[in-house]
Amino acid sequence: MYDSILLPTDDSAGMGRAVEHALDAASRYDATLHVLYVVDTDTYGTYSGDEYVHELEGLESALEQAGEEAVEAIVETAEAAGVETETAIRHGVPHEEILAYAEEADAGLTVIGSKNRSGEYRRLLGSVAERVTRMAERPVTVVKTPVDE
Repeated sequence: MYDSILLPTDDSAGMGRAVEHALDAASRYDATLHVLYVVDTDTYGTYSGDEYVHELEGLESALEQAGEEAVEAIVETAEAAGVETETAIRHGVPHEEILAYAEEADAGLTVIGSKNRSGEYRRLLGSVAERVTRMAERPVTVVKTPVDE
């Protein structure tokens, strides 16, 4: 049914169950698991002043390193389960990059983790998972993980 499954990660508390779900699906369908981390350019790109350029470059590098570590941890787990993987680190707006990558990789399914938070919290901050689900033209499974507020 699926030849390719996309698992975007942000290395948050909401990812554990999503990783398990994606690995199970990839194993069942003998699919390649694409593991994607998006470095959110809004995190380091909103300040326009020159006096902090070096600090911002350090932040960008730290975010990239965190992404590489998150992706590598999932790849190690996938390899142990006998699941083939492909990886990518992208820079941009997370939901936009996830949707673009899903198209490029011809992902039959995107499995995305989400922290199960209250409605008021979600209204204030929004959700990458919510945007991906709403805007995707391909199937998306949201795997929720409860978190303490």
